[in-house]
Amino acid sequence: MSRLARIVGRDTSEQKAITLTSPEAFGLFGLSPVGSGVTITAHSAMRVPAVRRAVSLIAESVATLPFKTYTADKEAAKDHPSYGLVHDWANDWTSAEALRETLTMDALLTGHGFAHVVRNGEGRALELHQLDPGAVSIEYDDFGEPSYRLRLKGGGDVVLSYSDVLHIQAPGGVSPVTLAREAIGLAVAAEQHLSGFFKNGGRPSGVIRHPNKLDAEALTKLKSSWFATHGGEQSGKTAILDEGMEFQEIALKLADAEFSEVRREQVREIARAFNVPPALLYELSRGTWSNFEQSHRDFLTGTLRPWIARWQAAYTRVLLTPEERAGLYIEATPDDLLSVEFAARATALSQYRAMGAMTANEVRGFLNLPAMAEGDTLENPFTTTGAAPAPEPSQDPKDETTND
Repeated sequence: MSRLARIVGRDTSEQKAITLTSPEAFGLFGLSPVGSGVTITAHSAMRVPAVRRAVSLIAESVATLPFKTYTADKEAAKDHPSYGLVHDWANDWTSAEALRETLTMDALLTGHGFAHVVRNGEGRALELHQLDPGAVSIEYDDFGEPSYRLRLKGGGDVVLSYSDVLHIQAPGGVSPVTLAREAIGLAVAAEQHLSGFFKNGGRPSGVIRHPNKLDAEALTKLKSSWFATHGGEQSGKTAILDEGMEFQEIALKLADAEFSEVRREQVREIARAFNVPPALLYELSRGTWSNFEQSHRDFLTGTLRPWIARWQAAYTRVLLTPEERAGLYIEATPDDLLSVEFAARATALSQYRAMGAMTANEVRGFLNLPAMAEGDTLENPFTTTGAAPAPEPSQDPKDETTND
């Protein structure tokens, strides 16, 4: 089925005329019209503060995590070509952090993020180059193996193997912006409506009453004169009415003039779409110190861990051969993000050590640290000391005393 047929939702055998202005054709150009009448694109969605905050929060958090290549013994494999690409620099002009941030943002806004793996003649990965998501299309063979067709700027295209393309995708390969376009569109429409309201001085409209019946020409002149002197930026100025005219203001309830609750609900809807706790988008109407701290834990476990897993798998697929994966792995260390629960984690690990459930090396493995000598015993470190044992009581008869 063709791309156009998938967008329309019909089989190509069913004929239907589609023009460039038809709503069905908008998907060809990355546009998503919604019921509010606002067209949502990746660019326009980022103008919504809640969307921008959600995208930057996820992308920047993933970017700043230290990714490293480790051996099976949990030692940093600094001599492997992948270590520098995931930890230091993706290429001479792009750091590893900047590439992760860019590709994660591409995935959040368009559904997919791509980078080309540049290799030498021996197949060793040298650099990672970000690709424009709009220039890449994914093709699958009969067995589901993907390949990537890249449209070149100078014309033509080239097909890249799955092992030469670092691919990060949003859940299901669909951007949250596309799935939540109605919620984002409503947020934009509400903001535009509120902006127009306050542009006119935040004052309700009214009617001008004239004691006499006016013809069409007189009405037109009156309308033009009124809007020229009291419309737009001139609103709020003192009006002078003659010929017995009077201005009657239309009353507007305070609840109708306030869109605060509507806008708060749209922030919560956008938070749900991006799987981010609302408190981290600064929607704090129900925030307390306790649930704000819990929101950070929820963000780590519910939002960030899936993205970390995607990056680890994507790195492994293109930077480690199947043979190398038996002794090497690429992993991120979210220690900085765990600082909100560091005390609780330390307490739990110390209790496991005290009860003999974990060895020192098992604890170090949990912290992604290498094993140490004599770290495989289950003795309780909080009660066992290295002091010499106390001497036995003396049995010398001279030390015994008798009663006279």
